[in-house]
Amino acid sequence: MSLDLGALPEGAIRGDRLWKRFRDDDRRWKIGHQVKAKVDQWRHQDESYWRYVLRDVSFEIAPGESVGLVGPNGSGKSTLLKLLTGTMYPYAGTLAVEGRIGALINLSAGIVSDLTGKDNIFLYGSLLGLKRAEVAKKYDQIVEFADLQEAVDRQIKFYSSGMQMRLGFSVACHLDPAILLIDEVLAVGDATFQQRCLNRMQQVVESGTTLVLVSHDLAAVEGTCNRCLWLNDGVLLADGPIRDVLGIYRQWIEEVSEQLQGVKGEIEILKATATDGDRGSPRSDEPMEVRLVVQSDRAYHTTFFLGVSEGPATPIFVLRYNGHLEEGENEVVCMMRHLPLPRGRFYVWVYAKDNRNKQLLPWHPACFFDVIGNRLQRAPRGIIRLSSVQVTGDWTIS
Repeated sequence: MSLDLGALPEGAIRGDRLWKRFRDDDRRWKIGHQVKAKVDQWRHQDESYWRYVLRDVSFEIAPGESVGLVGPNGSGKSTLLKLLTGTMYPYAGTLAVEGRIGALINLSAGIVSDLTGKDNIFLYGSLLGLKRAEVAKKYDQIVEFADLQEAVDRQIKFYSSGMQMRLGFSVACHLDPAILLIDEVLAVGDATFQQRCLNRMQQVVESGTTLVLVSHDLAAVEGTCNRCLWLNDGVLLADGPIRDVLGIYRQWIEEVSEQLQGVKGEIEILKATATDGDRGSPRSDEPMEVRLVVQSDRAYHTTFFLGVSEGPATPIFVLRYNGHLEEGENEVVCMMRHLPLPRGRFYVWVYAKDNRNKQLLPWHPACFFDVIGNRLQRAPRGIIRLSSVQVTGDWTIS
């Protein structure tokens, strides 16, 4: 796909066939390899000395869009954000970014540890091209949002990682950027501040700012963004509505996780099913039965943990049961009286330990099931959809 790289409105981003590569780390300190690499690069352009982290990536983001960027570790997400900020340049392809950028891509970006929090606020503003008077108008808002009134005159090197993140995020989103880029650094904040960040990002987007959010917290991405890009091994695999792309991304995660099925500990799951009790598909707001056939090498007093997720290992809810396994095959049944899930595909994860807290079975996916019911009712943007649920289960072991 070739994009029209004409004049862009403020807040727009266009990338056309972007490639980015780095030298192979395995040869960094070997002088002989360095010399040979230089010769090969000059003579033959030997590609074996390079590792590509972005491969022919093309996309376009309109002003005011909120876009989530997801993918496993090492997929190229942070590298793409660094290209957008201009701290790196693509090896090939064309990238156009129009407008002032506010970015929080790592805790130390744009922060000088020997300066105070106050000095760093004005320094960051000057790097964005703002006059000191313009930053001064926003100063009180920045400090109040970051909750650093008592620490703003201290040097940054005495800040915790959470305090640095609060300051960096507050500065980035309060100085009226046309484009706001946020990486996974929000994970170091506490839950209350994370929700405040999500709410603030929503306000920024509603004011017309373009948002690009990188996170492994898929619930936060879905609650904040309306579009999603999925990167894997440097390749853009999907670009579309947030729910659709996250759906196929979660399915991919589970397919990868299925390699863990059949995991053996002191006990082993031979078979797992999740049905409505009559071997049919579970339905929303109705009972669901999870049936496990467990092979045990001897008798155990066992604590089972059974979780349900949309793919990743982080569950939506977890049930717990203390029981007794006999040597040989055992059938473990959990009947949930009320299934609080919408239509879609979900996955059963299982963990077990004995009464001395020794792990008998590692946390791993056991099976998947498809729920029949209504589609998910989306929460307002900026509010995380997943919340606590109460699930009751009747357990038996035979």
